[in-house]
Amino acid sequence: MSVIRERGTVTPTSAPTAPRLVLAVPRTQGMLDGGWWPRSWDPVAELPGLVLALAERHGRIRHIMLNIHAWDSRFRRLAVGPDLVRLGWFDTLDPAVLVATTGGDLQVDLLIVPPATEAAAAERAMAAAADPTNVRRAPDILNAVRVPPAPASSNRADPCAVWDNEGGRDGVAARGRDPRADARRD
Repeated sequence: MSVIRERGTVTPTSAPTAPRLVLAVPRTQGMLDGGWWPRSWDPVAELPGLVLALAERHGRIRHIMLNIHAWDSRFRRLAVGPDLVRLGWFDTLDPAVLVATTGGDLQVDLLIVPPATEAAAAERAMAAAADPTNVRRAPDILNAVRVPPAPASSNRADPCAVWDNEGGRDGVAARGRDPRADARRD
């Protein structure tokens, strides 16, 4: 996707794609306002379609908050049609959450389903997030719909994974950390 960058503002030059989005009825008691399943972690490709879809339901979107580490690029403003959307990138915001603020100061909280998620699991997660009776937080929804990992072939515990109750010296030393650095901190 080509973009025009002008003093911190990104203007996509191609038409936005229709977002994979499930929205709840106007918030009642649910934790989230819906779920969104982007096709990639590229905010320039994914956010314009989402902004337009949210604007149809809630009015103008003026601000979006995202996790700084989850996305491929970061910029301060995104031009979507006639509107300019400010973006905030936060280290403490859960990567599974997007927070949008409307022109009327309504906050819209969305579950972000990772792009590589299997279709059936993504659909279950978005439906759960849009359920008005949902009381689970975004990470809990994602954990609930994921297929559990295959069982390990060995029952032996990794000795390096054990953290000793008396300061963690056993596991740390086994991984090659310099014990002199630990002694300087004590």
